[in-house]
Amino acid sequence: MLFGKTILVTGVASGIGARTAELAGQMGAEVIGVDVREPAGGTVAFIKGDLSTAAGVADIVAQLPARLDALANVAGLSGSTGVVSTLAVNFYGLRALSEAVAPRLREGGAIVNVASIAGYGWRANLERAKSLTGIDGFPEVAAVVAEHGLKDGQAYPLSKELLLLWTMRAAHQPLFKNRGIRVNAVSPGPVETPILKQFRAVLGDARVDSDITRVGRAGTSADIAPAVLFLCSDGARWINGANIAVDGGLEASINAEVLGF
Repeated sequence: MLFGKTILVTGVASGIGARTAELAGQMGAEVIGVDVREPAGGTVAFIKGDLSTAAGVADIVAQLPARLDALANVAGLSGSTGVVSTLAVNFYGLRALSEAVAPRLREGGAIVNVASIAGYGWRANLERAKSLTGIDGFPEVAAVVAEHGLKDGQAYPLSKELLLLWTMRAAHQPLFKNRGIRVNAVSPGPVETPILKQFRAVLGDARVDSDITRVGRAGTSADIAPAVLFLCSDGARWINGANIAVDGGLEASINAEVLGF
C-alpha cells in the first residue's frame, strides 16, 4: 500500500523514526528523512533540519520536492531539555511543518503524528490545551511559557496533550480537509528507544515501570512503525482525526482503572 509513494519522516536518525523509514523503504516507498543528526544507515534521502524554530522549519520545507504522499511526524524531545525546547519541537515546530507541507501533499494524502500515552490527561487539562493550541503560527515559545506559567516538569506530557487535541482539530481545518488530507495520531506507551532513559529521568522510574508492568513489556520501534505506516497508506483512507493507542493495552488498562471496572 506504500509502493511508489513519497513519505517524509522526521526524527529519522534513531528509534521509531529510523524504523519507520526503514520499513517504508522495504514496502516500496521513497523516503525523505529529517533530523538534527544524520542517520547512520544512509539509506534514505536526508535533510538535516531543526524543528525548534520557524526559520528551521522554513529551511526544511525549502528542500522538499513539490509532491509528497504522507508526512510522519516522529521527531520529538523527552522533556529533559526543558519546557521551551520541548514545546517548540514536539508541538509548535511539528504543527508548523505540517501546515507548510500541506500544499505539497497530494489530495487524499496523510499526516501521522506520534503522540504518547503521556498525553492522556488532555481532557483534564482541556482549557489549557485549547489556549495553547489556539495560538496561531510559530510563536515565541519562551514568552508563551512565561505567560502561562508552565514548568519544565510538565514539558513532555503537555506537548503530547496539545498534539492530541490539535490532531482532532486539524482533521477538520480547511487547510487539510478541503484536499482530503487525513490527520491522525498514534500513542505509544513506553518504548525501548535511545531516549527511554531520559523518559525515566523526566517521568520517574515508578511511572515507567508501572506502565510496563501493566502490559508485560516495553514496546519496540518495530511495534510502532507499522501502525504509523498503515495510517500513511490508502488502507486508512476513512480514518481521520483519530488517535490509535499502540501500547500493548496500556490505555485500556488505565481507562478500566479510572472508570472503576
